[in-house]
Amino acid sequence: MNSSGAPTNLVEVCTDDFKFVISLCSERAPVSCAYVLADVDAGALDGSSIFRIVNLQNQPAGATCKIEVMQMGRRASSSAIEPSIVHETTAMTGLRHGRGTVSLARFAPGAVYHSFFVCMRDEPGLDQGGTRHPDGLGFAAFGFITTGFEHLVRFFAANAAKPEYLEQPMLLRTVRRAN
Repeated sequence: MNSSGAPTNLVEVCTDDFKFVISLCSERAPVSCAYVLADVDAGALDGSSIFRIVNLQNQPAGATCKIEVMQMGRRASSSAIEPSIVHETTAMTGLRHGRGTVSLARFAPGAVYHSFFVCMRDEPGLDQGGTRHPDGLGFAAFGFITTGFEHLVRFFAANAAKPEYLEQPMLLRTVRRAN
């Protein structure tokens, strides 16, 4: 949001079944938002998918920090991706991983790969100092769902009994700026 309280960057994500809008917090997370907007403007996320549902049932029993998130974008199969941007921690931005927060997926700090996730509930373990990632630096939150979250909730629930990586991912037909 800018000083007047109006959203500065909105991104609309359209599937064949529903759409939702992400409000980017460009003033608080400028590097992460610039990365996402570069992908959006290049059309890099068109034709990607919602490919991962992480819920309390499909994580290892011994997981120390269970989460509930939905991941989308491009799926990376190698953790050897090199850092390419500055990792904006939640301590730096003041953003937190609450319900509806959108954050960059990563392997190492700044090692991002055209993928992001939506928190389906409050997830403090994803913030800096949280225990979800072994390095303790958390993930780079950059925005939140402003409209259409109810569609994501339904999709999440409909896929709850399936394996973490979906056999039939949901196609993201277009991912475009909405303003």
